[in-house]
Amino acid sequence: MDVAKLTRIRGLTVIDDSSGLPSSLLRELTIVRLRRSRRITSYDPTGGNRDWVTIEPGQTAVLADIEGAGCVSRFYAVIRCPDQLYLRKVVIRAYWDGETTPSIEVPFGDFFGATNGKLTYFSSLVLAIYPGGYGPNVADGFNCFLPMPFARRARIELENQGDLPIPNCWYHLDYEELPELAPNVGRLHAQWRRERRTRAAVQPAGHWTGKNVSGAENYVILEAAGQGSLAGFVLGVDNSSGDWWGEGDDMIFVDGETWPPSIHGTGTEEIFGAGACPNVPYAGPYMGMHQIGDALWAGKNGMYRFFVNDPVRFQQSIGVTIEHGHNNDLSNDYSSVAYWYQTEPHAPFPRLPDVVARLPEMPAPYWPLAERERDISARYFELSQRLPDQLRRQLAVRHRRPVFEAFDRQDYAAVEECLARFEQAVAEAAAQAEGGVTPGDPRAL
Repeated sequence: MDVAKLTRIRGLTVIDDSSGLPSSLLRELTIVRLRRSRRITSYDPTGGNRDWVTIEPGQTAVLADIEGAGCVSRFYAVIRCPDQLYLRKVVIRAYWDGETTPSIEVPFGDFFGATNGKLTYFSSLVLAIYPGGYGPNVADGFNCFLPMPFARRARIELENQGDLPIPNCWYHLDYEELPELAPNVGRLHAQWRRERRTRAAVQPAGHWTGKNVSGAENYVILEAAGQGSLAGFVLGVDNSSGDWWGEGDDMIFVDGETWPPSIHGTGTEEIFGAGACPNVPYAGPYMGMHQIGDALWAGKNGMYRFFVNDPVRFQQSIGVTIEHGHNNDLSNDYSSVAYWYQTEPHAPFPRLPDVVARLPEMPAPYWPLAERERDISARYFELSQRLPDQLRRQLAVRHRRPVFEAFDRQDYAAVEECLARFEQAVAEAAAQAEGGVTPGDPRAL
């Protein structure tokens, strides 16, 4: 018999855990339940090693379509793509219980915490991005541990909105089959927003003398209607204004309240548990500022806050907002993903911007170099199908990886040098493939 009994208390269904064990993050591992664990993956059903899916431009791949009640506990994915900007060009969607509009619609990278369209490795209790062996932004491991419950059906998709194919997408979706879902269990929702240039409000004379007594001009992270709880959010700020950008307070308006809201902050870094004006990245279980532009706060900054122990409850609606600078005095590029649970139906999402409107802002030298890298990598991908595995991996690690490491450092002079070496290596490998050279041959790369 299942030790977790459903008990009615004041009209709500709650879980009565009668194990008698002390509270612990790991206690669930000890509980014996009448459940069945399942996993849907990209494995090769023939028993071979072709354990990935390929997603052509414009194609949508259905990763999972599960009938019955259950709960996804882990979503893991790796994408290998010749387009560096795939983080914003691939879109995740999830539909629960036969709904026709998605409860999750977010660019791939942002969903897993890669803010500002830039990959950053980090580890938290909820999201994590881990490196592979081929350099940053090349076949990295993306992990999400937010529970994704459903009562009748779950459908999870990836759409490639880029103009190049995704040759390899490996994925795991771990879930439990359940006999039924309790009526008070909300469905996971996730929504992406961006304001490419926040509008700087006119300020009175003097330093930080303006006063925000409405929140009307704040950046909006989420507006939702229904009953539920805010689980967390990821925020990206690409700071082109110069100097410290984070004096903006968070303001969370619950159930239609007006200013001042019941949840009002004192500055951006406080949301994420930092000290004053942080310029060193850090990543904790529940909060972090894992992406820092530079020591003087310019460039791409990314952060996350998950309300694991303190979800923000709402009965009718919630508005999650933040000032962009004190009294909204700065114009910067803000983007975000909000994660929340709620009963259905959910309010319509804002239309997801098209690919061009989602692309990150990059320095001028980046674009021609990225285009050249894309061209050389496309040749490498085509060639790699004809190369022995050892030679293909040597080419990737010795010659392609340094290109991406230089891009990650934004060292564009080094990018140019590494691209020249990479292009030469691809040409030599092509000649070797034509000549039948094997990895053990002295002529091999």
